[in-house]
This record gives sequence, C-alpha cells and structure tokens, in this order.
Amino acid sequence: MTDQRLYFGAFTIERRYDAAPGRVFRAFSDRELKQRWMGCEEVTAPIIETLDFRVGGREVSRGGGGDGAVHLFEGTYLDIVPDSRFVFAFVMHVGGRKLSASIASVEVLPDGRGARLIFNEQGVYLGEDGWAEREEGTAFGMDQLAAWLDTQKEAA
Repeated sequence: MTDQRLYFGAFTIERRYDAAPGRVFRAFSDRELKQRWMGCEEVTAPIIETLDFRVGGREVSRGGGGDGAVHLFEGTYLDIVPDSRFVFAFVMHVGGRKLSASIASVEVLPDGRGARLIFNEQGVYLGEDGWAEREEGTAFGMDQLAAWLDTQKEAA
C-alpha cells in the first residue's frame, strides 16, 4: 500500500555573498544566468525550459536524478520586488509522481559591500518525508550560486 500521509515542513537558509544585491537577484531572475549555477546534488544538469520572471509568470525546469528518474519543477511567481525579494509557489515531480507542493521566498538584502540572501520554504511532501533532503539540496544550490558569483568576480 502506498503511503498516503502528508509530511509538513519548513526551513530557512541564509547566505552572505560578496556581490551586490542586484547581481544576486539577477542570478535568479535571468534565465541564462540561472542556468549557469542552478541545480542540486541529486539532479544532474537541470534544464530551465521556461523562466517568465513576473508576477503570475511560470518557471519550469527538468533534470535527471542519480536514479534515472526525471525531476520536474513547476513554479509560479506570486510577488516580486525587483532587487529585493520574490515569492513563488511550486510543485516537484519525481519519476512522474507528484512529490511535494511548497511556497518559498527569497530575500536579497544589502550587507556591507555584499548581499545577504534569506531563502525560506514551507510546504508538504505527499506520501514520504523528504524535508531533510530538500533542505540539503537547496543549501547545495545556494553554495553553487556562491561559487558562480565568485567566478564572475574574477572575470570582471
């Protein structure tokens, strides 16, 4: 019998980047830039199929997991304050099965000569508890963003 329980969870990840808040924000809002750093350790080479960064706009990305299952992200932007914050709702599918539904926010705040990022996610896993893995994968992605921003600093 398939697990029908709901597993609720939330987490917050904070990072400080040695980059202006506008650069950090654009790393999320510009499809070409986001494609360069996005991903987590569980999904190899996710492809951003759609990134319509406006209130009501959608984002869709797809990548392969280590187990061969396709990971599909489908999100909608609910609130955007340019260079400051955005809120989005999203559903994750793995191997054709709806895995979770969440609402998340990203705040990008000035912090000296850099930026402080605060990522918060709240949601529900459908039939299995995956919150530890989601938080770990999201933290890995935020670290990838830091590494990418550092390469841009060197190229400048």
